[in-house]
Amino acid sequence: MTQQPTVPPAPPPLSAASPDGPAGPDPAAAGGGPQSAAPPASRRTAWSEGMRRLRAAATTEPGRLRMIGAALVALVLLSGAVSAWQVSDRVAAADAVVDHSQPLSADAAHIYRSLADADTSASSGFLAGGDEPRSERRRYEKDIREASELLAEAAAASGGSPTAERQIAVLNRGLPVYTGLVESARADNRQGLPLGGAYLRYANEKMRGELLPAARKLYTAETEQLGGDYAEAESWPLLGLGTGVLALAALGWAQRRNYRRTNRVFDRGLLGATAAVLALLVWLGAGHALARSGLHESDTKGARSLQALNEAWIGTLQARGDENMTLVARGGGAAYEKSYRKQMAAVAGTGERRAGGGLLGEARRVADDRTGGDAVRDAQRAVRTWQERHRQARAEDDGGHYEDAVARVIGAEDSTRESFDAADASLGRAAAHEQRQFEEAAAQGRGRFGGLLVGALLLAVLGAVGTVSGIGRRLAEYR
Repeated sequence: MTQQPTVPPAPPPLSAASPDGPAGPDPAAAGGGPQSAAPPASRRTAWSEGMRRLRAAATTEPGRLRMIGAALVALVLLSGAVSAWQVSDRVAAADAVVDHSQPLSADAAHIYRSLADADTSASSGFLAGGDEPRSERRRYEKDIREASELLAEAAAASGGSPTAERQIAVLNRGLPVYTGLVESARADNRQGLPLGGAYLRYANEKMRGELLPAARKLYTAETEQLGGDYAEAESWPLLGLGTGVLALAALGWAQRRNYRRTNRVFDRGLLGATAAVLALLVWLGAGHALARSGLHESDTKGARSLQALNEAWIGTLQARGDENMTLVARGGGAAYEKSYRKQMAAVAGTGERRAGGGLLGEARRVADDRTGGDAVRDAQRAVRTWQERHRQARAEDDGGHYEDAVARVIGAEDSTRESFDAADASLGRAAAHEQRQFEEAAAQGRGRFGGLLVGALLLAVLGAVGTVSGIGRRLAEYR
């Protein structure tokens, strides 16, 4: 049998050749296991690469100029944007004063006066007995209709105010109950039933204890909103002015830097940008100052005068209602008479408020011209006559002459009704005059903001264009 030749074992694999000598054995083949690959070189992130390039650019004058130009453009545009934003806020607040909060405040006061006057008319008609004057009936119906319409408008325009919505809901629920009680009192009074007086007293308690307090809270809430809108519209745009000053300072520094490096006094582009920013600053400051002055005038000469007049007007209406209810109660009206004296002391300045002249004296002090002052003065004279006639009526009633007392209160001549109507008419005339003054001054103040919003943006764009032009001219020198 032929024997096969023995094959020698294969040599171990060699590693890659080395320039210094022959290749050695492969460590992996020799049992050394797999060898880890060398880690790749670390890559720079986009941020680090950008910063590296920025640092490199900052070592050259063109690079520095580009960075300075970018910063200046950003500052100029920021100044315009912030100025436009702050002007927009103040325009919105001024619009709210003229178109929303002041009309709502006036409507809330009108609701209060209508309700108080309706209560007064109801009691006056009741005192006349079954032959209720048609004028009193029409006046009562007009007051209720106006109060209902104004409540519907206030509900639509309350702007989601929780306080206003709550008070409007109270008034909407309570007003039908009140009118129902008044109609029951009238029906019984026409039949000569004494129960009519009880119904009317219950209606009066409903008005005094629920409806008028709700109307007062509504008026207070709307007046506070008016004050907040005034404060926002009149506040200085400090952030816009501050960014404008910062941009102006940066532009000045850049021009000074150019002068020190090139001995060029003026750079037309940067000079134009400086003029645009300076114009924006002057317009923003002067325009706001003029608008603020007009709004402040509308507040002091219109809104505050109206508030003082409304307080005095409401006081006279409540005093008249107390006077009537004193007689409706027929000997049991001591509480009403006490309330009348308290209201009259507040209105006319009698008793502890004599020195200040009461609410009418305050309304006369804040009246800024002769027309408004004369109207309040007429109301003061009518109230003094009213007080004298009231004392005569009380003397008749205390002396057992009830019919004579009623005649002195609701009679056509020489009665407290005549004096109350004169005071009411004078206060209405004064309020109409102050409302016109408010509208004129507020419209003028709001008009001072005209064009400033668009002007701020336009001037900022012009300033940015000037900056780019000025820096671009300097960069062209290095090409």
